[in-house]
Amino acid sequence: MSIVLPNDYGYVLLAATSTFVVNIVHGFLTSSSRKAAGIKYPNSYASAEQAEKDPRAFTFNCAQRAHNNFTENLTPFLGALLIAGLKYPTLAASLGGAWSVSRVLFAIGYTSKGPSGRIVGSAAGSLINFTLVGTSVYAALGYALNW
Repeated sequence: MSIVLPNDYGYVLLAATSTFVVNIVHGFLTSSSRKAAGIKYPNSYASAEQAEKDPRAFTFNCAQRAHNNFTENLTPFLGALLIAGLKYPTLAASLGGAWSVSRVLFAIGYTSKGPSGRIVGSAAGSLINFTLVGTSVYAALGYALNW
């Protein structure tokens, strides 16, 4: 069996590579917050006591949690993106780029305003991801059932 990629599949790959930039943003937010809070490696988070007493430690925990949330969601996102892009490359690429933007908004909001700051990025990202997953399921069914 051979798979012929659609002509516009390069846009899907560009959307996938945009996640590299999102990861760099997370790395910057996390490392600068870690340094400001003085949280030493190998500690993944500031303790609850540290975070209660020091707003910089709380900010570090928010940055770290935002980064962890990104990595938790990255694999399913990429799977849905690459599958949906086989049948609907322009739509998938557009959704993928928008998802990356939503993840940056999530990270900046969470890090600057705490948990309530993540709402806009989270809501947008969830809606985009839901649409992308639905599109990937529809595309996979189309291939499986020869639609």
